[in-house]
Amino acid sequence: MSSDFETYEQDFGTLTADITNKIGRIPKLGGDEKKQMVVNVEKQFEEAKELMEQMDLEVREIPVQSRGMYNSRLKSYKQELEKLEKDFKRSRIAYSDEVRNDLLGDDGNSSESQRAHLLDNTERLERSSQRLEAGYQIAVETEQIGQEILENLHHDREKIQRSRDRLRETDANLGKSSRILTGMLRR
Repeated sequence: MSSDFETYEQDFGTLTADITNKIGRIPKLGGDEKKQMVVNVEKQFEEAKELMEQMDLEVREIPVQSRGMYNSRLKSYKQELEKLEKDFKRSRIAYSDEVRNDLLGDDGNSSESQRAHLLDNTERLERSSQRLEAGYQIAVETEQIGQEILENLHHDREKIQRSRDRLRETDANLGKSSRILTGMLRR
């Protein structure tokens, strides 16, 4: 068990070192390169969180007498990851400012360009709203169809139960008739 934990520890150490390196490089990058680096670091954070979960699962399976030491190591790794996330947020401030400036056109573009950009975003929002409305309509129609199917199944079940009751009644009547005929044959 502890060997799996130690393997996860090594992977976590390598991953956090790489994240630390990339966080230091983010403010120095620009444009698409910076965006790509931010996306890459976000993916690595997800990977690090998954490693933490794996380590946590391993600690739970370690015998109680050894668990304390592993719990304290796990706690320090969680603190390290939280510190890295704070550093990452700080390094993204410059990135966020740059994205905001691009969206608002603060790079010297005219107000005409800003209006065009805003209209484009508004059109996209309207198209998305229409798609959501269409999806909602489909969901409502699907629910209605499902309800009709359930009602049909309920009616079919009632018919089957009535048929079964009639069959039992016929079987009982047949049994009576058979006894009567047997009685008549004996006389």
